[in-house]
Amino acid sequence: FVAMVNVIISFAIIFIKNGQIGTVELGYYSMMSIASGVIASVLTIGLLPFFESGFGILSTMKLIELSSPTHPLLRKILTETPGTYHHSVMVANLSEAACETIGANGLLARVGAYYHDIGKTKRPQYFIENQMNITNPHDKLSPKTSKNIIIAHATDGATILRNHKFPKEIVDIAEQHHGTTLLKFFYHKALEQTEEKIDEKEYRYPGPKPQSKEAAVICIADSVEAAVRSMSNPTPEKIENLVRNIIKDRLQDEQLSECNVTLKELELIRQALCETLNGIFHSRIEYPEIKKEKVKV
Repeated sequence: FVAMVNVIISFAIIFIKNGQIGTVELGYYSMMSIASGVIASVLTIGLLPFFESGFGILSTMKLIELSSPTHPLLRKILTETPGTYHHSVMVANLSEAACETIGANGLLARVGAYYHDIGKTKRPQYFIENQMNITNPHDKLSPKTSKNIIIAHATDGATILRNHKFPKEIVDIAEQHHGTTLLKFFYHKALEQTEEKIDEKEYRYPGPKPQSKEAAVICIADSVEAAVRSMSNPTPEKIENLVRNIIKDRLQDEQLSECNVTLKELELIRQALCETLNGIFHSRIEYPEIKKEKVKV
């Protein structure tokens, strides 16, 4: 593309000057224009990593590189927390679709969703999606201890990503995807176990709240995916009501008050999430069981 623009501009300058130029010179200028375009492209690709690290630029090429399944951290999530990996892929699909409908960076949302729960690799057995054929360790812990373990995964994830020199946008998503939401299960469990007054702030994530549209979408998609997965028989009506209630809860809890997402965009996000979820959890035909008759010999 750069080479083509170079050729057009070179010819335009020559014709503006009404220059008397031969075929050989035209060919020479064309070749130089094409060569300079190719060389500029090669130099750009080669020097881009240095500009990214030096100026904090997050390019599409960098995001594609981080989304590769062979990346060491993604392999770490897959091998150590397979349930979390599946959850992250689902959240990535939901987030990318929702971001594209509101003009946000869908690729950034996808890559951010891949890594948003990497903090769970520190204590994988304490998260329900990774508890395969084992008892829930939270049954033997106090609500306060369980709360500290669950909340830590957001800050642990941000620390892991910082140590691996990840772009700030990805680190922010890992740190902000729960905002300052309340751990309702352990909060109510603590209320049942004691008559003393418990400060609700103790059972909230430390934040910060989502600062970008991509972080806000992942915050919603993360809760939506987990909630729909826990449904016994998801239908389009149930999914729509669930998504609507989760977005409403985030608004009432003021979790979206620090990002520039509008109410109209939230409606578009809701529609995109519902469409994607309906495609994933579509109804299937129940095949009748075939009884095999014993053949008498």
